[in-house]
Amino acid sequence: MTRPFEGIRVIDVTHVLAGPFAAYQLGVLGADVIKVEDPNDPDQSRGGGTDKALNHAGMGTAFLTQASNKRSIALDLKQEADREVLKKLVATADVFVENYRPGAFEALGLGYEDLAKINPRLIYASFSAFGQGGPRREQTAYDHVIQATSGIMAMTGTKEVNPVKFGSPAIDYATGMTGAFALSAALFQREKTGKGQRIDMAMLDVAMILMSSHLAGYLRNGVHPKPHGNRHPHATNGAFATKDGLVMLGASNVRQQARLWKLLGRPDMIKKTNDERDADHAREIAVLEEIMRTRTADEWEVFLQANHVPAARVRTMGEALADPQVASRGVVHRHAGGNGVDGGFGVPLAAFKFAHGGPSIETPPPRMGQHNEEILKELGLAQPKERARA
Repeated sequence: MTRPFEGIRVIDVTHVLAGPFAAYQLGVLGADVIKVEDPNDPDQSRGGGTDKALNHAGMGTAFLTQASNKRSIALDLKQEADREVLKKLVATADVFVENYRPGAFEALGLGYEDLAKINPRLIYASFSAFGQGGPRREQTAYDHVIQATSGIMAMTGTKEVNPVKFGSPAIDYATGMTGAFALSAALFQREKTGKGQRIDMAMLDVAMILMSSHLAGYLRNGVHPKPHGNRHPHATNGAFATKDGLVMLGASNVRQQARLWKLLGRPDMIKKTNDERDADHAREIAVLEEIMRTRTADEWEVFLQANHVPAARVRTMGEALADPQVASRGVVHRHAGGNGVDGGFGVPLAAFKFAHGGPSIETPPPRMGQHNEEILKELGLAQPKERARA
């Protein structure tokens, strides 16, 4: 069965992470994603990652993460001839995605109003740090800067050590996923109305949404979210040392905490309400710390999960990837190599499965400008010699 976005063409004029990740989501679902890069200033992510040799070759793991199923064309949008090529591409496209400084594309004559004249059905999405409007619209940022700006960093860490940024660029990825959702919604809307759409995606907005329950709490009572580290306001939610590592308990609600205390042989600790749990928090922590040290983290995970209490040993990345559960889900796609990458490598595919016509990867990440000749030929254009060498 065909995938949802087969027949949809996406022009991806983005760099680094959030914008490319959004276009990637459509690409694994069948869209023809054409990545546009400046031959004089390629995507920054090509030089980033854990393999220095790949970084130097312009195929860094940061780029490999989100470039499968894409074709690449090198265009210098400061040159009128290349802007004309882009406009011809836009005439054939359904989606246009860019993540440059607000106003930059308008100055080049490539803003939404300009491109909508060429293609009224075009869905034009702009990704930026702070959005296309507001007093900070022209400021720039990366994931960690938005973490600092939004307040999400201030609530992360321990009581003694805070603020602490996330270990992964979660806001970037969340912006990419939210952007893919917005693009999907706009495509669905266009099926009803026949009209294109202008999408304004801001990383700061996404960061605020990622704190939704904390935001609502602050708006209600003015209390700033506090960093709790590996613990939670309820003692039976949190990480505890065992004989050989940490186990994360997830006995969140009243029913689960009652089950946990029975399993631990301490029915006297069961509470009937969350208020009672809050009042006895310190004593519960002390009791749990003593009990959890009596077994290994693996033993606790097996025992508690078998008795319907959420719990897990705290794992490393390597341990998580070696878990048969992760392997069974098809989250990772393995490439044999190709396009300047010697040897096999793995990339993330998608965080969901379809019964049919679901996400899949067919082609490895491209070298910059790899598809110039192919794409220009599709547009009926000859390839200038200087672009052929890009």
